[in-house]
Amino acid sequence: MRLPLRVLTHNIRYATSSPFPNEKPWTDRFPHIVNQLMYHTRLSNGRNTGHVIDAENSDFGHDTAAASFISLQEVLHGQLNDILSSLNDIPRSEYPGTLPDGPFWAHIGVAREDGKKKGEYSPILYPVRIFNLLYFENIWLSPAPQKPSKGWDAGSERILTTGVFEHKASKQRIAVFNTHLDNAGSEARAKSIGIILNSIEQIRTKWAPKYGTGSRQPSSGCHKLNYILTGDFNSFPTQEAYMAIAASDTMVDTHEAIPEFHRYGDEITFTGFQPDTDVDKDEIGRIDFVFLGPKESVSGQRQIPQSETAWQIEGYTVLPNVGDDGVFSSDHRAVVADAMLRL
Repeated sequence: MRLPLRVLTHNIRYATSSPFPNEKPWTDRFPHIVNQLMYHTRLSNGRNTGHVIDAENSDFGHDTAAASFISLQEVLHGQLNDILSSLNDIPRSEYPGTLPDGPFWAHIGVAREDGKKKGEYSPILYPVRIFNLLYFENIWLSPAPQKPSKGWDAGSERILTTGVFEHKASKQRIAVFNTHLDNAGSEARAKSIGIILNSIEQIRTKWAPKYGTGSRQPSSGCHKLNYILTGDFNSFPTQEAYMAIAASDTMVDTHEAIPEFHRYGDEITFTGFQPDTDVDKDEIGRIDFVFLGPKESVSGQRQIPQSETAWQIEGYTVLPNVGDDGVFSSDHRAVVADAMLRL
């Protein structure tokens, strides 16, 4: 059995009171953000959990209902409230009240400045009708990871959000990690990757599926805890953070797993709010990523027979962040990766 899984990551730009030129306030940007999220997860949000894909002639066998994870960055508490309320079709709660927790979407994550509600979140949103949350933690990317803190040459507190989820239908586990690396500190970005990799290894060791006598035996490649890493790395593929991931040889960049002529959409993920005039700026480029791991359990499009890997990467796209009305939803574009996970 295969689980069609869509992973969407987006730096939505925090609701600033000092906007850049051409940047609209959150009230104008919010409908663009939430409508894009709704549209691109509409078939994988658990609203119709009885739906099963007809795969009669598929090489993959019968597939279960599709699912999604949404990873966001630069999210203030009020913005998270707006997004969750809309995704769950309920009236927006009054800030700073309790954040919506279903009936369709819930979140994990805390604000980075105090570990509660102050500052930016890097939350993970998950469909509660498809997944159970088994474990959640936030750690700070610093020498003191268990408390709100800055690391090395970082300009701000930075955080890693981690969740271990259980697919309700199959009982298969999956870990999701989401982060937003520092924009100011090169050393902080490089050392943050070390913390992230160590955290991934610890979570995989602690939460790997256990199969005792009489338990359902896992499919090929599924005895390990498969995982997703998403985020705004503030690092091009030629720079320190991305190169540290590549050097670890532990996971696969979904962008690289899809041949260029099969990718859809744009290449650049950070545009700024004036890309026509800012196109030559050094920071314009691909800095937002979706990785899948462990590497030995991942195959790209049309590469390795489906039965031999846990992950089969099916598609990759970068979504637009501006429409005909000229309103930029964010200075980043959302990245979407589609994969099949063997259950």
